[in-house]
Order: sequence, then C-alpha cells, then structure tokens
Amino acid sequence: MNNKYITVSYRLHANNSEGVEELIEEAPVAHPFQFISGMGVALDTFESKILELGKGDKFNFTLTQAEAYGPYEQEHVITFPKENFTVNGRFDKEQIFQGAIIPLVNEDGMRFQGLVAEVTDESVTVDLNHPLAGKDLRFEGEVVEMREATNEELQALIAMMSGEGCGCGCGHDHGDDHECCGGHGGENCHCQHN
Repeated sequence: MNNKYITVSYRLHANNSEGVEELIEEAPVAHPFQFISGMGVALDTFESKILELGKGDKFNFTLTQAEAYGPYEQEHVITFPKENFTVNGRFDKEQIFQGAIIPLVNEDGMRFQGLVAEVTDESVTVDLNHPLAGKDLRFEGEVVEMREATNEELQALIAMMSGEGCGCGCGHDHGDDHECCGGHGGENCHCQHN
C-alpha cells in the first residue's frame, strides 16, 4: 500500500472521572493533525478508519481504550529514590514537581515521557501510563487533505523519527518550538514523537 499524506481537523472527546464526556483536544483546520499512513505516527485504528474516507469527508467515531492507549495500569506508576533526580548533587526542583511531564530514557535507549504524580522527602512517584490510558476516545472532524506522500515528505518524516529534524518537510531542525506547525507541537503536529 502506498503511503498517504493525510491532514485531519478534529475534536477529541473522552469521559472524565465523573463519566461526563468532555473535550480533551482540538486540531482546527488552521492547524490540522498531519501524518503519513503506514509510518506509525497515528494510532493504528484511527489511521485505518481515516483511510476508509476521502478528502472532505466528515467523521465521528469512537476508539475503545483497547484500540487507543490501553487500560490504565497501576504497575506503570513507579516510585524512584529522590536522588535519581539530582543535578550537581542537588534535587532538581525546577523540573521535578507534582504535575510535571518529564522526559525519560529506558535501558534500551527508548525515549518516553512520564507524569510526576508525587514528590516526598525521600522519593518521586512517576506515572508512565499514557494520559489517555483507560479512556474511550471519540473523534469528530473532517479529512482536510489526503494524497500520495511525496518522497521528500517520507524522507523528512524518517529524518524526524531518527532525531535529525522536525519532520515538517522543510529540512530544518526547529527544536521544540514547532515553528513548522505554526507553533503548535504535540498532538497537533506530525513533528511529535510518540
């Protein structure tokens, strides 16, 4: 199957702790979510549902937690000794505080993020679950663009995934400012690292 360059505008809804559906995230037409099919950027089930559509088609579908980020798993909440978070012999209170999202690297060199759930005098508890784990996700939106991906777009994405650039196809490394996506990184940009 050929790789498709796809942009979608959407509103993402999920139930909160009281069971009430709320808006979690929005990718407007001005700053749509961009991805190339078959490259592992988007959730597999999300991608397959979008690939059934065409440019201009509207959608409204729900991914179960199993199709999205899986169940919330308590064993992914890990407590570390506080000294693991020291810089020059001092605890890094500028970066490590309750609610902070911190970059981590496992023993295989794989990068991921964790949420600091608690900081005590002796330890730091980090939640490694995806923020949307344990939730069914309802996407409503529209396919803004769908076409064959160019070789330049494929190469830019491969470079970004290997840490060599932003992946927007401009050939520059914009760092964390996501200038290539109009200043909107994270979920609204194919510059994201999943």
